[in-house]
Amino acid sequence: MTEGPLIVVVDDDESVRESLHELLREFGFTVRSFASAEECLMAGRIGEACCLVSDIDMPGMSGCDLQQELRRRGEQVPIVFISAHADDVLRSQVLEQGARACLCKPFSDIVLLETIRAALGGAGTGGRSDTGQ
Repeated sequence: MTEGPLIVVVDDDESVRESLHELLREFGFTVRSFASAEECLMAGRIGEACCLVSDIDMPGMSGCDLQQELRRRGEQVPIVFISAHADDVLRSQVLEQGARACLCKPFSDIVLLETIRAALGGAGTGGRSDTGQ
């Protein structure tokens, strides 16, 4: 069986992280999940990822910090941010710095899948912020 594209999930909330991991596997992706941005960077697998799905608000290194560090390292992985607390200013900031989308929790499975597919295809999503509910 052929493995699907590698999606890296970074979220400090265990239930969200596990749910995303299982959902993305059901969609046919290969998934690696991490509880923190630091753990993700230490694993050294980001260069293999086709897309990164990351929470913004995490203790220690935030999703925004992770995005900046990846840019500093020259990593070009498309990023889809998820957040329960993203305001318009923060959303605009991460999109201006290259994120493909910023989804507000809760979001539908279909919105997440469409957003990741768009990121994998290199197409912009228009900076979606809807929940798809």
